[in-house]
Amino acid sequence: MQLLLLHLDDALELQPDFVRACTLAGACHHVDKRGGSAIRLWGRQKMLSDLGRDISRSLPSRGRGPQLAFMGSGDFHHVTALLLDTALERRPVSTTLVHFDNHPDWVNFEGGMHCGSWINSALSNPRIDKVVTVGVCSSDLRNPERKGANLRWLREGKLELYPYEHPPSRVSAEYGSGASYRQDGRALYWNSISEIGEENFIDLILSRIGTEAVYFTIDKDVLAADDAVTNWDQGRMRLPYLMALISEIGSRHRVVGADVIGDYSAPSYAGGLKTRLLKQAEIFIDQPRLRQAADAVRNINSAANHALLEVLAESME
Repeated sequence: MQLLLLHLDDALELQPDFVRACTLAGACHHVDKRGGSAIRLWGRQKMLSDLGRDISRSLPSRGRGPQLAFMGSGDFHHVTALLLDTALERRPVSTTLVHFDNHPDWVNFEGGMHCGSWINSALSNPRIDKVVTVGVCSSDLRNPERKGANLRWLREGKLELYPYEHPPSRVSAEYGSGASYRQDGRALYWNSISEIGEENFIDLILSRIGTEAVYFTIDKDVLAADDAVTNWDQGRMRLPYLMALISEIGSRHRVVGADVIGDYSAPSYAGGLKTRLLKQAEIFIDQPRLRQAADAVRNINSAANHALLEVLAESME
């Protein structure tokens, strides 16, 4: 396994014990805070392509197995699309993307990529068989069409979404029914973990992965507030259950790569005045205010990262 710490903000630096453990384990470090400020929340395609190229150049070329990346705030989840492309260039096999998140990340976005739109880029990779999104509780599901969701992936069977818990979504178009939902009139009824039961859901998700290879992406905002401190509203999954899902899937499939994001960091934006104002307005509307002391943030997030590093390393041996 090749371990990467991607420093696009200061989220990981604020966890020195975790960084030290990763460094002793042979982690590569890629530091680009200026680039991170430019692409935080969203970035234009050239900026993202340049970042992807720079990350690839900083890594050993071959021979160290699949890559596991930790990369700070969930505001950078669109970087997953870059890491996924690199992983599938190195191991060009049909792959299921298993996506743990409190948000579906499926909106349409023109002219670049947003941390809430990157699923579209992932599904444009011909080696991705499908995406299985797990754990969503956010209001993004309430009226998804109004929020710009690209729901055709559901209709085409390329995306399955299993909320942890959520009422039906209100829609106007016809999407039929799929493995993770059914449509009744103008509502999508989800097959949620809370209704299925946690143990039963493990069996269900295992039955829905049809490829030998999987890629894990974990946004820690899928976790309850006792298990993570993030920049976003958080879900209801507990850390031991997330680890159990990773372990069960990882023991039955070949993990070709993984990344972990979701650590809180204070936002910093680069770019023109209009871009900075747009991003500040977005987080004012969408992101809750942090109400925890810095030492509590550090301890909670570091503990979760240590635990996720352990279970992912076991799955990627």
